[in-house]
Amino acid sequence: MIGSGTLSCSKIFPGKTDPTFLKAYQPGEAFGELALLYNAPRAATITANEDCLLWKLDRDTFNHIVKDAAQKRREKYEDFLNKVPIFETMEPYERSRLADAFTEVRVAAGKFIIREGDEGHELFLLQEGAAIATKTL
Repeated sequence: MIGSGTLSCSKIFPGKTDPTFLKAYQPGEAFGELALLYNAPRAATITANEDCLLWKLDRDTFNHIVKDAAQKRREKYEDFLNKVPIFETMEPYERSRLADAFTEVRVAAGKFIIREGDEGHELFLLQEGAAIATKTL
């Protein structure tokens, strides 16, 4: 996690000898999580553009935090999904997998979530608050 300063991210792609600039990192951003999550070699090179203050986590701490957070999130969504009638016939394992796939979306009052005539690519479940359904006649 970057506390202060800027960094550059680059990568040498196959068939090339010079690094390709990919991204500039700013304070508040983080990097390096993919190598920790997947126990893989670093996919790019990060270079400090100036003196920087960085915060770091070791693999064990990171994995513990991520797994603990994922488990709490899963439990929260599983409890919610257990109360949704269309998911009653699912096995607990299936509901667990479904819980892992959900992302929360916050919608401000008065904003449309979906509109009549839109293509349907997403399923929404109302977790909290209230919504109104209307249809043009």
